[in-house]
Amino acid sequence: MATSLKSGDQGQVHEALRRALGQQIRQLRLDRGLTLEEVASRSGCSLGSLSQLERGLGNPSFATLVRISHALRVSVARLVELGQDGQGVVSPVVRKGQRRRFNPHNSMPGDGTIYELLTPDFDRALEVIYLHVPPGSSTEATPFVHEGEESGYIVKGTHEVHVDGTLHVLRAGDNISYESTKPHWYRNPGKEPVEAIWIITPPTF
Repeated sequence: MATSLKSGDQGQVHEALRRALGQQIRQLRLDRGLTLEEVASRSGCSLGSLSQLERGLGNPSFATLVRISHALRVSVARLVELGQDGQGVVSPVVRKGQRRRFNPHNSMPGDGTIYELLTPDFDRALEVIYLHVPPGSSTEATPFVHEGEESGYIVKGTHEVHVDGTLHVLRAGDNISYESTKPHWYRNPGKEPVEAIWIITPPTF
C-alpha cells in the first residue's frame, strides 16, 4: 500500500534536493575552472542568487536553470542528474526500448506527450529527441526560449510550429529550422498523433 509523505518529510526531501543541486552546480563550475563571478556574468544571474543556489538555499525557475546550464556548457538534464558519478562507458547505440524519457519543463501538460532522448546521454554537442504529440496538445501557455538553434522533422501527422509569432504548418516529410532564442511553441491541430524528430544545439533539456 502506497504511503504519502507528511509535510515535514516533504520539506526535508525538498531541502535535500536543493542542497544536492547546489553541490552539483558548484562541482560543475569548479570542474571547468570557473569562478562564481564568471558563471554569474555568463548566465545573467546575480552573484548573490548564484551563491545562494550553490549553498542549497535557492529555488530556481526552469529559465534560471537553462541560463546556468548554458554558462556551464551542459544540458539542464545534466545539471539536475543528482547522485550520478558519470563514470562508465556509454554505448553509442540507443535501442528503441532503452530511450530515456523526460519532461522538458514542469509546466508541460500531462496529456500524453512523450519526449525520448535518441542520443546516448545529455553530455553531447547536440541532442536528438523523439517527440510524440497527441491530438490537441499545445505548449502555447509555456513557450520555449533558450540559446542555440534547432531543427525539426515531421515523421507523421500535422504539426503547427509557432516561431516568433509566425505560424508554420508542417506535414509528414516537412522540416523546420530556427533560432531557439525566438519564442516558439507547438500545437497538434489534427486527429492523429504527431511523431517528429527534433535536433537541438547546444543541448538544453
